[in-house]
Amino acid sequence: MQRLAEVDPDIAKALREEARRQHRNLELIASENFVSEAVLEALGSVMTNKYAEGYPGRRYYGGCEVVDVAEDLAIARAKELFGAEHANVQPHSGAQANMAVYFTVLKPGDLVLGPNLSHGGHLTAGSPVNYSGKFYAIVPYGVRRDTERIDLDEVRDLAKKHRPKLIIAGGSAFPRAIDFAPFGEIAREVDAMLMADIAHPAGLVAAGLHPSPVGIADFVTTTTHKTLRGPRGGMVMCAAKWAQGLDKTVMPGVQGGPLMHVIAAKAVAFREALQPAFRDYQRQIVANAKALAEALAGHGYRLVSGGTDTHLVLVDLGARGITGKDAQEALDRAWITVNKNTIPFETKSPMVTSGIRVGTPAVTTRGMGEPEMAEIARLIDRVLSKLGDASVEASVRGAVQELTSRFPLYPERTT
Repeated sequence: MQRLAEVDPDIAKALREEARRQHRNLELIASENFVSEAVLEALGSVMTNKYAEGYPGRRYYGGCEVVDVAEDLAIARAKELFGAEHANVQPHSGAQANMAVYFTVLKPGDLVLGPNLSHGGHLTAGSPVNYSGKFYAIVPYGVRRDTERIDLDEVRDLAKKHRPKLIIAGGSAFPRAIDFAPFGEIAREVDAMLMADIAHPAGLVAAGLHPSPVGIADFVTTTTHKTLRGPRGGMVMCAAKWAQGLDKTVMPGVQGGPLMHVIAAKAVAFREALQPAFRDYQRQIVANAKALAEALAGHGYRLVSGGTDTHLVLVDLGARGITGKDAQEALDRAWITVNKNTIPFETKSPMVTSGIRVGTPAVTTRGMGEPEMAEIARLIDRVLSKLGDASVEASVRGAVQELTSRFPLYPERTT
């Protein structure tokens, strides 16, 4: 970063400090991961200079013959990775990927059946503060009280009663795998379209460790970070019959020029995900999540749905009299990064919450395994059992630094 340090020492300092924070801390936010140096190189490349409105071979600007190669590679690799007929790699985020589907098949006021935010759904599945909840009539479905798993009977009953135009499967805080086949059956029963949001388990889906919605859902949306371990961005996959309408919606419907440096980085990440080592990595993510869940349960924590099938664990702190907000802040002081999260049938506000969400993609990327998950659970318990105790937090910081130092991250960027 020599040139950056000369031009803007303040930003250079901020980048070094963030690299050091990422190296030093235990990153347990389920929606975060660490990309490879190759992905970082593509993100910081000269492709950031190029406007490329339109699609390969059909651009509004000249000089796109090279960026066309990058986007074609990203599309081909995404289709191969997931077995999709069509992929649009231009959405800037998962939220915009979902928006593209809404705008392709719905009109304002159309009825959508989607997962309740407090039960694990995503903002773009109909939250009243989001465009989805403002533009469309949303009917939420949730999980059962006894199992805390998706209530498919409720989904079917609500679908038959309300006859939605679109049904959404997927979310941001479901610790259990989602079987998309019953959603497909329900959608066909009521003549609805189905959108599957696999932003969280996309890497597991690609590795064959989670049910795939491709071939079942009309549209499959995802982010390209999280378990997929690529740059921050989005993508939509669909059957060939929807391809033209979807592409027109993405551009010029909801976006202008694509971020070609990000698309190049997506192509790199998809190539990495096509390698056999990626399957091993995803298997370790799941093994680590199960080990972390079992260790936390062993320390007396109640886990939503009793455990996990995926990369994330949702912890209910209500019985301990701790809020998610207080837990997040205390763990952050101890250099353990999690996020507060609502739990099913939540009684507190989204800014306070009764739970925390923890995930294993980032620590698995660093090379940690099941023994480290047991140690992480012990450190979490030390902090939460003595909430607000500065001496305990200081002691845990030391233990965290000792642990993370054994699994270095971006060593050249932290000096």
